[in-house]
Amino acid sequence: MGVAAHLGIDLAEYDARIRTFIPHYEEMLSVAASALRPDTGIVVDLGIGTGALSLRCRERVPKAKIVGIDSDPEMLKAAAQRIPGAELICGSFVRWEITRCEAVVASFALHHVRSERAKAALYVRIAEALRRRGQLVIVDCYPAKSKAIARKQFTAWREHLRSRYDEQQVDSYLFAWSKEDVYVPLNVEVELMRRAGFAVEVLWRKDAFAVLLGSVRD
Repeated sequence: MGVAAHLGIDLAEYDARIRTFIPHYEEMLSVAASALRPDTGIVVDLGIGTGALSLRCRERVPKAKIVGIDSDPEMLKAAAQRIPGAELICGSFVRWEITRCEAVVASFALHHVRSERAKAALYVRIAEALRRRGQLVIVDCYPAKSKAIARKQFTAWREHLRSRYDEQQVDSYLFAWSKEDVYVPLNVEVELMRRAGFAVEVLWRKDAFAVLLGSVRD
């Protein structure tokens, strides 16, 4: 299933609609891109989609080469228009060899990795692909470990959706996403990154959403 179909929308609507689905979307992308070092040479975007995060990265580091991996060919067509000169690969980032690079970024893509074991293996592969002082920057949904706090976080997400959609639509979206997405608690995600050799910082967090920076330890 393509990402647009997963979200229940047409591809042409994706860029506008993702902003109605995800609170603080623009702010999170800006925080993520601003974390990149000015001398970054190659940025690999896992699950590049239409290229929203990669565009921010190019604005931050204009000379950086963008390499995008995505399993949805229609998304890659949109990314090609948005990021001229990017190297775009149609495939699964879970299995595809990650290009040697200075930075790996991902925006709402890693929650498609189905298990903690697979996520841990992916982080090891990323760490091996990164050059010295390499960076991993992730934007995603990371609920709290506490069930009570996590419920409040998802209530806040539901309220965001209700500002644009009726109750039936909200229920439909959340149910569909819950069948495909795996939201790992923040403390678990951070520990998986650390085990792979990253020093981890939480750059931004609000409710269930966060921007994480993993730096390769010297």
